[in-house]
Amino acid sequence: MTMSADQLRDANARHMLHPMIDPKAVAAAPPLIIDRAQGVHVYDLDGKRYLDTVASLWNVNVGHNRPELKAALIEQVDKLAYYSTFQNTSNPPAIELSARLMRLFAPEKMARVLFSSGGSDAIETAMKLARQYWQLEGRAQRTKFISLKWGYHGVHFGGASLNGNPLFRTAYEPLMPGCFQIEAPYTYRNTWDETDPARLARRCADELDRAIQYQGPDTVAAFVAEPVLGAGGVIVPHESYWPLVRAVCDKHGVLLISDEVVTGFGRIGAMCGARAWGVAPDLMAMAKGINSGYVPLGATLLNERVAAAFDKPGQNAALMHGYTYSGHALACAVALANLDIVEREDLPGQAARVGALLQAHLTAFDRYPQVGDIRGKGLMAALELVSDRASKAPLMVASPFARALVEAARSEGAIVRIQGNRLILSPPLVFTPADVDETVRILHAAFAHAAKATA
Repeated sequence: MTMSADQLRDANARHMLHPMIDPKAVAAAPPLIIDRAQGVHVYDLDGKRYLDTVASLWNVNVGHNRPELKAALIEQVDKLAYYSTFQNTSNPPAIELSARLMRLFAPEKMARVLFSSGGSDAIETAMKLARQYWQLEGRAQRTKFISLKWGYHGVHFGGASLNGNPLFRTAYEPLMPGCFQIEAPYTYRNTWDETDPARLARRCADELDRAIQYQGPDTVAAFVAEPVLGAGGVIVPHESYWPLVRAVCDKHGVLLISDEVVTGFGRIGAMCGARAWGVAPDLMAMAKGINSGYVPLGATLLNERVAAAFDKPGQNAALMHGYTYSGHALACAVALANLDIVEREDLPGQAARVGALLQAHLTAFDRYPQVGDIRGKGLMAALELVSDRASKAPLMVASPFARALVEAARSEGAIVRIQGNRLILSPPLVFTPADVDETVRILHAAFAHAAKATA
């Protein structure tokens, strides 16, 4: 039975729990239900068109309804929809994708990959493999993880224990022991009130050094961070930060895990975020842009150093970890077609070029008193909303102004996202200059409407 639009709305509010929101809020204000999509636009049940300025959830990088990805899905499902990759079985798309990823990330000296079903899986995998690596190296006491305040690493217990925003932690505490957060390179808000990005980068790297020494270098497994902090508010570090972090990790022998779930496959203008900063991590957690969200897929990549520990003769290095859908044939087939587009259309370059235009246009939003900070890199940007510029008091998503802003943007024909007090833009990487112009026009109209509605 196909439900009518009214039946869908009613059933959604009655039965379906939504991530990251109180169920009572969904019941009180039924959600926007997206019925179809094309390119950089989506359509609701009533046929109204919206510009998708958030690529659904940072992930529909090649745009919606790409015929190449649909064709890959159909071709693969006609052959094999699913077969497990546990133990000693495999499938061609998973094998081909593993080889493709090693070619793409040869500059980072990546050597092996373990597939999963998404970003949270990929981070969990990286944490477990980091601990197993140290066991194989005869240093099993290296179990601790250090991450950043405001960092976001998913929703599993390991990743949630790394999260640096209490919003994602408190409902599920106590979390995993041995996880510690340090100051992020967040120029607009930091414990030292340091406004110079280069000096802040040095302070934060020094804090990492002190944290490792305090914990005991022989007890720390890895430092985990996003090249640009995403859900934490698009916090862009100074260009010196990641090289400084890599040097600190090398000094103490600590693994560097790059959370590339958002930044992987082009979003900030490079094939991976770490490469944008000139750094090669030891492990990378990837998802979202790997196949633009068409079929759930995650991947954890290990570099030559880490992979070598699993190849040592004479010791048991069995991976007692994996997911039912690790290396899912449909997901991997779509990923291969997706990566064809990413490379053929040079989407990292597109993100850099169109992103520079977006960043330039966003500077004009400084005219609005509710905008405290404007930042971004590539097609990843944020306007930090404040109720008072002098005190930097946050203007949160539940405020009348923020609600009016989102509603006005939708009325004008765009979906925008406010996370906490940050209006985040992360459009598909196929965004054009004309799409940027339309986004900026709609945002100006929305700010003007919200100011009038809440005056």
